[in-house]
Amino acid sequence: MKSRPARAQPAQARVPTTASPARPKRASPAGEVRIIGGQWKRSKLPVADKPGLRPTPDRVRETLFNWLGQDLTGWRCVDAFAGTGALGFEAASRGATEVRLVEQDPALVAQLKVLQAKLQAHAVQVLRGDGIAALKQLAPASMNLIFLDPPFDAKLYEAALQAAARALASGGYVYLEAPSAWGEEQLAPLGLTLYRHLKAGAVHAHLLTKETS
Repeated sequence: MKSRPARAQPAQARVPTTASPARPKRASPAGEVRIIGGQWKRSKLPVADKPGLRPTPDRVRETLFNWLGQDLTGWRCVDAFAGTGALGFEAASRGATEVRLVEQDPALVAQLKVLQAKLQAHAVQVLRGDGIAALKQLAPASMNLIFLDPPFDAKLYEAALQAAARALASGGYVYLEAPSAWGEEQLAPLGLTLYRHLKAGAVHAHLLTKETS
């Protein structure tokens, strides 16, 4: 794995209150989002008109990849609830060696495959299936970055985090989006620790690492 960017002191980050009002993550009308960095910068990703499909807002993705560093060369990644594929394609655009996009909805899977072919994203694998089951099938300590953005009302967070912690390599990260903040008291039993956090509208975005002994 490529060396990680130097860490600042762990802290919570919030979108400045002087910024323009955040837009809550919610069911999106048919439209599009854009990849914001890397070799496919400005490439359009369609957003299907499906209840609960919530592509990560641009400024949240921008902050996330500022935390991670812009160059993910050599990283192995999985997006367990891929949706539009915005997070996974961002990682591949920034040089990730392997990106697995897991999605249950057959129409979204087909859309992801079209995008994969259009971008000639050879590092990207599109898989239809259950996100948590896919995480459980990964080899232990095999992934450098795991994206978790399940439906807010699905109550999948604890199971997804348990599976992600097992699959996460030493020094790797889990990115979690949720409708409420996850604190150390919830994360510690799962073997994870909070590295960064921001709140943007209705979204709590967390960057987690694996606890070390």
